[in-house]
Amino acid sequence: MNISRLFAFFFQGNLVKRIFIGLILGIIVALIAPSLEAMLGFNIAEKVGVLGQIFVKALRGVAPILIFVLVMAALASRKVGSKSNMKEIIVLYLIATFLAAVAAVIAAFLFPTEVALAKAEDTSTAPQGVSQVLLTLVLNVVDNPLNAIFKANFIGVLAWSIGLGLAFRHASDATKNVLSDFAEGVSKIVHVIIAFAPFGVFGLVAETLAAKGLEALAGYSQLLVVLIGTMLFSAFVINPILVYWKIRKNPYPLVWMCTRESGLTAFFTRSSAANIPVNISLAKRLNLDEETYSVSIPLGANINMAGAAITITILTLAAVHTLGIEVSFTSAILLSVVASLCACGASGVAGGSLLLVPLACSLFGITDDVAAQMIGVGFVISILQDSTETALNSSTDVLFTAAVCMEQERKNS
Repeated sequence: MNISRLFAFFFQGNLVKRIFIGLILGIIVALIAPSLEAMLGFNIAEKVGVLGQIFVKALRGVAPILIFVLVMAALASRKVGSKSNMKEIIVLYLIATFLAAVAAVIAAFLFPTEVALAKAEDTSTAPQGVSQVLLTLVLNVVDNPLNAIFKANFIGVLAWSIGLGLAFRHASDATKNVLSDFAEGVSKIVHVIIAFAPFGVFGLVAETLAAKGLEALAGYSQLLVVLIGTMLFSAFVINPILVYWKIRKNPYPLVWMCTRESGLTAFFTRSSAANIPVNISLAKRLNLDEETYSVSIPLGANINMAGAAITITILTLAAVHTLGIEVSFTSAILLSVVASLCACGASGVAGGSLLLVPLACSLFGITDDVAAQMIGVGFVISILQDSTETALNSSTDVLFTAAVCMEQERKNS
């Protein structure tokens, strides 16, 4: 096999197939690493994990500047008086998040789960009320633009890019062309990074399985089944119903495409923020309206958090059942409202929803000591829980954007 064919094999062709190959190779390396460690003197699975770290770091590094220039360029070139689809997309985001939380309440009541609580952990970074979560969101909006980009504060990045984009609508055509060319240049860098996704997945899978293995999950099998089952129900029942409401035809081809091409990479990166470039690339290939998806996808990475709402709700009710606290269904529905609000404030990074569990637990008088232990449980099962949560959150960003854009096309045809 010559160099050109080798290059084509690794970097061209169907990305999903190449990611799947990386997944299988990562599992194989994780399985054989212990037997090779004595001979090599090191754990090869841990060493190749650097590939995954580089990939995720590259995605997170390019995402803030991509969003900043893409949104700014799209709004600057937008014609005055053109119709925006953002209202419909935001409504879908909020409805889906709330319905996911309600589904989590029902699942928790149908399959009450108790967990073994161990030593308490530090909760000093956990927010103490809904008002604190909302205040943090407001402070992120008014953050310094350079600081927002530097610290990957996507709410701040989005706010400044929208403001500058609207201001540049009054600029000259030459300035708008420069902004457009700049956005295109950053987009090409993103395509290069995404081409390395199979190597990143290979490293992430090998390192994760080598570090934790699946044995650690056995003690929490019922909790995992309830969590992941509810997330799958949201992905393949609730979301398709909402999509059908918009496009008025079989939603599953679109649902499956978004799950396969967006959800798969989100599953391994475990970061909605890091998956923003992947979603934008998919939206572009679906020929969606750039003025819409350049705003809706980064916004969705911050407020479209159905998976986070499910995690917060089920872990809270697991603590309730473990402590033997009597909770009415009405009170649990109130929890779903709080969980939805909290989920919108969840960080777009791995494990972001777990730090909001104490806030939800406080509704039922559960102490921070016990809530901290639930966070610990969350981190133990995060190898599957957080990965599935992120796949649901991130894939629906592009799913709902596509549904609303397709609805608009249907109305215009």
